[in-house]
Formats: sequence, structure tokens, C-alpha cells
Amino acid sequence: MQLRNIAIIAHVDHGKTTLVDELLKQSGTYREGQMVSERAMDSNDIERERGITILAKATSVEWKGTRINIVDTPGHADFGGEVERILSMVDGVCLLVDAAEGPMPQTKFVLAKALALGLRPIVVLNKVDKPDAEPDRALNEVFDLFANLGASDAQLDFPHVYASGRSGWADMELDGPRKDLAALFDLIVRHVPAPAQIAREGEPFRMLATTLSADPYLGRILTGRVESGRLTTGTTLKALSRDGERLEQFRVTKILAFRGLTQTAIDEAVAGDIVTVAGMSKATVADTLCDPSIETAQPAQPIDPPTITVTFGINDSPLAGRDGNKVQSRVIRERLMREAEVNVAIKVADTPGGEAFEVSGRGELQMGVLIENMRREGFELSISRPRVIMQEIDGVRNEPIEEVIVDVDDEFSGAVIDKLTGERKGDLVEMRPAGVGKTRIIAYVPSRGLIGYHGQFLTDTRGTGVLNRIFHGWAPHKGPIQGRRQGVLISMETGVSVAYALWNLEDRGRMFIGPQEQVYTGMIIGEHSRDNDLEVNPLKGKKLTNVRASGTDEAVRLTPHIRFSLEEAIAYIDDDELVEVTPKIIRLRKRLLDPHERKRASRSE
Repeated sequence: MQLRNIAIIAHVDHGKTTLVDELLKQSGTYREGQMVSERAMDSNDIERERGITILAKATSVEWKGTRINIVDTPGHADFGGEVERILSMVDGVCLLVDAAEGPMPQTKFVLAKALALGLRPIVVLNKVDKPDAEPDRALNEVFDLFANLGASDAQLDFPHVYASGRSGWADMELDGPRKDLAALFDLIVRHVPAPAQIAREGEPFRMLATTLSADPYLGRILTGRVESGRLTTGTTLKALSRDGERLEQFRVTKILAFRGLTQTAIDEAVAGDIVTVAGMSKATVADTLCDPSIETAQPAQPIDPPTITVTFGINDSPLAGRDGNKVQSRVIRERLMREAEVNVAIKVADTPGGEAFEVSGRGELQMGVLIENMRREGFELSISRPRVIMQEIDGVRNEPIEEVIVDVDDEFSGAVIDKLTGERKGDLVEMRPAGVGKTRIIAYVPSRGLIGYHGQFLTDTRGTGVLNRIFHGWAPHKGPIQGRRQGVLISMETGVSVAYALWNLEDRGRMFIGPQEQVYTGMIIGEHSRDNDLEVNPLKGKKLTNVRASGTDEAVRLTPHIRFSLEEAIAYIDDDELVEVTPKIIRLRKRLLDPHERKRASRSE
């Protein structure tokens, strides 16, 4: 059987996972009448809840005697590390572009990685049946993007199809029959070359590990493409690090291959195929699994460095240990080290005290997903505000700059430009119409200026704006950027909040808690209407008396309080504050709970 390996790459929400659903259905992967969930590749709970792909996953379909291994990749820039390592396993890519939006920041990022590897993409103009679709404009913009990224003549001569992933059709012409995806299947078989590794089938076995996971029965398992040779169950292999250092020698206990949505045990893996191997205990991502006679490691693709860092610490609040069962720093460290092993875009380092850990990654969403996974596993954590990672380049302190693309209604464009280029120190690059009544704004903004901006952006655009961002490069430090302007309301007592007290505090600012909630000294319960912090008592009840008087029997009507999501809470806090995360609740608090310690710390600064 012939073999093709291909990745589906695109910007977030351009329809990758939906298209893979239709490819699976039309290839006969499912039996007749089988119940299939929507976005079958998004198997993770958080992926289904948020409607985004976080982990790259492989599947396999058969079409007219050819087996096509398909890798579905994330579209969000924070999970770009998944895309970078997965592209080394494939021989071609399908670049999906929304026919209405055109190329977006992540389109540029993933395409640059594919072109650098010498891959020749197939362009799929998706969602051409949308009312505002402009496929010809989108195709021209894609060609310009190829040219700007330095594509070769062969890569510039890319084939393209017009498609609607949701409706399940793809045609070579815009006015085609719109019946099925046969045109896309045939184009993949015709345009994507067979794996070059097939010619090395007679050499000793070698495979570069690309993804790591765990199975309750098989233990540690590694997935990758077989670079040379053949492999059968029971064979003895050794693992080499990317530096060529020998890590371990092990016996292969199981070989699995992707067949539809499931992994099936196979007797033999051959060069060019994407398989999963079990039996190792130490080998990890970017290591080489090979025949004992091989001494050199397979070269691994370099991964772009992280741009932000967050401190993960133990929960040392008075309410610690009530919700979660994993609260010790040792357990937190083990979990973070496991994550760093699986996720190549994350780096973990110990702090001098040993009770907190510096976790570096690509963005706030990536950190938020990691924290959310940990809290669901029973962890309790205290999380600091994200900080950008600086670099010294030629003796000059440089900071990360992001390319921001904003689509907003014309009436809100002034407010957005003012925020991005004013207090957040961004540079406006381009501003042009993007449809009826819409404006597209492109700016280069320091990563520091975008921390916490998304909520303000939604307020400024009344929830109608769309903001996309991606790492652009490094630039000299642009000076101080103003943080949050308002102070906070801090509880001065420990106990249960009282509705009467919160009602009286509403004149002071907006509340983050409701009545009958556990609070403690140093916990943040609201936002002050002024720029200074204020200590208040949310436990103060109404004084009881047997004398009735006018005004003493007023009804207590509380304004609904604000509930932060995890990402909103992390973006909201200041440098001297933390987010307390437990399996059941998210609280904001001061780093130093004792008011006297806070005063001493502020005086020493």
C-alpha cells in the first residue's frame, strides 16, 4: 500500500478539525450508523469546552489504495511548539485559509516553518460558502505571503482547492459540483510525495521521537516517523539524546499505528510510517530510538524560545488544603517536570527557596491551560503575574515584540489605536478597510503591553472586536508601561462575608465576592474606585437594636459581583499579588497577607 504523511495547518478557527472530521467520514473510517462526536480529534475535555485544538494528534485514512496519515495541529500561537515538532514527521501540508479573513498571524507562523523544511503546501480556501467570503482576494494574499516568506519557485507554484469543511466538499474550481472531498483526496495523493524514508528500508532502524504520552497498560510511549529500517515487537533498541549520549537500552513491548481514530497493534513498522513504540523508561521527545549499532542521533528541529514566565508556588493561604489533595511543593514540581518533558515549548526552573517554580512558555493561554489541567487533577497553587523574558543582544536589553492584527468596527478603531500605540508603546504598521464597516489594524506591540489587554479590548469594542497576536521578534526595551490603574479592596478579617457589609462597601468599588463566602486577611475582595489599595471589613454585620427608626430597615440589594476566569485573574493581578487556584475556586490575594509586612515591604522599596 502506498503511503502519504500530511499535516493540516492553519490559523485558529479556520476549520482544521472540522475538515479532518469530514475526511474521516468520507474515507469510510466509520462503519455505517456509528455514532461520531463533532470535532472527533479534539478529545481533551478543555479542547471541547473551549472549542480549540491544544495538542497535535494523528489519524489515518485510506483512499483508493493509499494510506494517508493526517496530523491535526493547533491554530493558536501559544501552542506553536506542537506545530514545530510535528512538521518534521510529514512530507506535505494542507494550509487552510478562511476565504473571508484571509491569512492571519498564525498562518504566517506555520507557513514559515513548513517552507523552511522544504515542504510544498496545498492551499485550501475554506469557508467559501460564507456570505462575506472573498476567495480571490484571499488567494492573492496567500501568494503574497508565500513571496514575503522567501518561498522557492516550486513552493510558489502551489495547487489550491475551494472548500467548505463543514459542508464536506472541495473542488478545484469555485463553481464546481460541491458534492464531496474527492478532489482534495486526489490532490493529496498526487501532489504530496511518498516518504523518502521508504528508500532506506534496508538500513538499521532509526526513529526520532516527536510526541510523548502515557498508557495505563503500556506505560511510557513515544510517537514518531520511522526514518530507516524495520521494527518488530521484541526487538532491542537504544535511546540517544539529541547530543548523541546513550540514555538507555530497552526491548520493544508494543508497536501501535494509527488506523482511523484508534491506535492498533501491528506486527511490523516500516520506514516512512508514523508509529507509536512502547517499552522505554527514560527516552523522551527529540530523542532518537535506534538499532544498537547506530552511534549518531537524528537531528531535531530547534524550538522557538519561550517569551513569558510565571511563578507556580504552593498555596499558603489560611484556606489551603480544603479543596485539593495535592498541595506539597514536591508533588507540584514532579507534575511540572512531567509537563516540561511532554511539552517542548515549556521550561521549568527551581527558585532559590525551593517552594516555587519558574515556568516559562509562549503565552497566557498556554499557561492557563496548564494551570486548568493541574487544578482538575486536584492541585492547589498560587500563581504570579506573567513576566516577559528579556534578552541581552549586543549589550542592549531587548524585549519580545508581538504582531497584533485587530478587526474592529470602524467606530471603535480610534480607541483601539489609542490604547495600543499610546500607553502600551506599540507601533502602528498598517490600517486598512476589511469589509463593510470594518477596519483591520496591524501593530507591533511589546508583549508586556498585551498582558491583561484582552479584557479591556473587549470592553472598548463592546465585544465585537477580534484580536490575533503572534511573536514577531526582539527590540530594545521601550521603557516603563503603566499597569493596572485601580487599587484593590483587601479583607482585614477572616471569616464568612456578610451581605450587609458588602452592600455598604459598594460605594468603594466593584466586588469580586458575594455573601456567605469564605474570606481571609489579605484576600482581595474587590476593585477600589481609586488608585490606592484599601483595607475593608466584609464581615461587619448590621447592629441590632429594639428601637425602630427611619432608615434602619433598608433592603439589601447587592450588585452582581465579578467572577474572573483563570486567564482573566492572572492578567488582572499586579506584581505584589497572587492568584490562589484550587479545584473548586479561584481567589485573588496579596502576596504578603499580613498588613504590617506589606507596609514594611512598601517602605523598603
